Order: sequence, then C-alpha cells, then structure tokens
Amino acid sequence: MAARVALAVDIGGTRTRVGVVGDDGRVLAHRTLPTPAGGPDAVVAAVAGAAAPVLAEAGVAREALVGVAAGAPGPLDPRSGVVFEPPNLAGWRDVPLRALLEERLGLPAAVENDANAAALGEAWVGAGRGVADLIYITVSTGVGGGLILGGELYSGVSGTAGEVGHMTVALDGPPCFCGRPGHLEGLASGRAIARAARDALARGEATSLRHLPPEELSARTVAEAARAGDAVARTIYERAGTALGAAVASLVNLLNPSLIILGGGVMQAGDLIMAPLRRAARERAFARPLAAVRLVPAALGEDAGLVGAAAVAFRRLPPPSAGG
Repeated sequence: MAARVALAVDIGGTRTRVGVVGDDGRVLAHRTLPTPAGGPDAVVAAVAGAAAPVLAEAGVAREALVGVAAGAPGPLDPRSGVVFEPPNLAGWRDVPLRALLEERLGLPAAVENDANAAALGEAWVGAGRGVADLIYITVSTGVGGGLILGGELYSGVSGTAGEVGHMTVALDGPPCFCGRPGHLEGLASGRAIARAARDALARGEATSLRHLPPEELSARTVAEAARAGDAVARTIYERAGTALGAAVASLVNLLNPSLIILGGGVMQAGDLIMAPLRRAARERAFARPLAAVRLVPAALGEDAGLVGAAAVAFRRLPPPSAGG
C-alpha cells in the first residue's frame, strides 16, 4: 500500500481524467469525463463531482490525501497556478486554476503544464526512470513538451518553458492554432494532420480520403489511408514527421539530452511518422549530440497525465500531517 496518495487531474481539450495515485506511481482508481465546454468553473465543478466516487473506489479517505494536483494545457505559471490562454481550451484566459481547485475541493492544490507533468511522470516511473537529462514530447491534438535537466523539471523564468509545440520549424509554414506562423503544432499535431487532409481535398487532389465525411478526417483516418497506399495521406505524414525531426534536431543541438521520449496518439502511426522524423533529425542535428541521444516511445500511455500530476503533488505539497 502506498504511503502517500494524491488526487490527480489531467485536463485536456476534449476529455478530463481524475484519479487517485499512490507514491509508488500506481493509479489506484480513475474516471474519464468529457471536458465541459462551459469554461474553467464548469471544469472544476466536474472534477469535484468525480472526486468522491474515485476516492471511494480507491478506498482512500480525503484526510489521507496530500492534496490535488492538476496538469492543464499551457502556457501557465506553476508558481501562481494561473493558466494564461491555452489554445485548446476555449474561454480560458488568466484563470486562477490552483485557487479554484483549493476553494472547490478544500484541499491544497498545485498546477503544472500537462506536458511538463507527463515528463515528470515518465522520468519517475516511465521510460525515463533514472535518466537525469531528457526531453518529453507528446504529439496528439496539440504538441507539448517537458524538459528534465539535471534531474529537475526546467520551467524557465516565467514558468512557461518546454513549449516544444510552439517552436518555429517553417518560416513560411501554415498558421499554428495559437495564431502564429510556422509552429510545430501547426504542422505535426493531430489537428494539423486533419487540416492538411481537408486542404488537400479543397485543392482537388486525388485521394481516398475524399470518400470520408469531413468530420471523420483525423490523424487516425489519414494514417489508415497512408497504410493502404494513399499517396496524399503518406505525403501529409511525411511532412508532419519531417517537422518533428527538425524540432528534435534543434533540441538535440541546443540541450544535448541523453533521451527523448515520444508519446501521444499521433505517434501510434509508427514508421509513417518515425521514418521521416529520424531522417530529418539525422540531416539537421550535429553528429556528436545525435549519437548520444536515444529516441524511445513513452511508457505510461494514457496514464502519463495522471501519474505526472501526482508527481507534482508529491514534490510540491506537504504531507497531511504537516499541513496544519
């Protein structure tokens, strides 16, 4: 039995997970719910509603919790617990998420960028266990990242470091979903892959994707078409993988990590995206730091966010007996 337990929250653009996690990294119980569209107050209310049944399922009393920690889309300031303006959460601007959680749940709270939290989780009990210098990249609806340098999460002077998805990888690239041009997220995320498919259809390109309803165009359906031999779909993944490889090369040259962990649903496309990624990284990175780094898949799967949020709780919140 874990000596300490935390209530962990993973807030995403489409779904939110609430779980109880022990200090051994095990998820004892969890619930998954659609992320409410009514803004931060609705999300916090949904989290509060899920907390009681999750605690009951885990057999954990509220008094035993060190507190609650939430991973949320950035950019945000983990010190103040304020979420600034995440592209994937409509209606969120300068939201005091930590204060809202503390008020609604009556527990000490901590907040961290969701990708930073997942990086901590992978470093704690996942693919990065025992590695002091690593980069975590998640490619799903958006693209996020976290930097573990010297065994510690690097947050930067404003708390916003690690925004891998908003590295510029193409000066003449399409607009990112944050509105700025040429960002990695605008080229390689699930939303970007679906947008590229819609753009190909609008240009009249010959592709089997034309037989799908527009709402079914996604990174997954584009990957299925590419595996079936669709040249347009393969080109879309080639471009996405090349953009990722350019970002990886820049990170390798800049930070010289020993490990880069790749997670998120888009990476499940396998060689469709990994082959161009590796090729672009080889073409753009210096040989010595490239030889020193390993590229590996994430190990925690969909639990990365919950485990990472718990890692934040155990690092930043005092044990219940010290809370006063």
